[in-house]
Amino acid sequence: MKLQFQRVIAPLAFAIASGAAMASGNHPGGHVHDGEDIGKPGVAAKASRTVQIDMTDAMRFTPASVDVKQGETVRFVVKNSGQVKHEMVLGTEKELKEHYEVMKKNPEMEHADPNMVTVAPGKTGEIVWQFTKAGKIDFACLQPGHYDAGMKGAVNVAGKAGAAKSDGHADHKH
Repeated sequence: MKLQFQRVIAPLAFAIASGAAMASGNHPGGHVHDGEDIGKPGVAAKASRTVQIDMTDAMRFTPASVDVKQGETVRFVVKNSGQVKHEMVLGTEKELKEHYEVMKKNPEMEHADPNMVTVAPGKTGEIVWQFTKAGKIDFACLQPGHYDAGMKGAVNVAGKAGAAKSDGHADHKH
């Protein structure tokens, strides 16, 4: 009887613990970033500007491209103009794809991480983010089917002025 009890309880305990880890956002392909690849949560009082983002059931973000400067803190006000739940998640393309695969398997998963906002139809949410590295930061809606339908965008982070390349070509165009 004791052995049978252990065969049932141990897997059940593991399943419950795994579910709790997924709900907390620390699941594989989730929200834990390697270093500061995409920046870090910003302080609302230090936001230099507000960028309005609209999400629609046409599976598009408007605008789908945003330009910022390295070091800038931006407040994204994200409105869902559609009739279904949408979200905006900042990340690397690899992170977003991995997280999307998890979301397809767990469509009702709820999470509250600073790099994302889930918005009910007709509602508005926000993300405050500081872009610490130059380059492209992706964003997407990871609700099942939305990413595949093209609900993606990018934040283009321009490097700081004076960050010259070591090849001496930083001050002229080819």
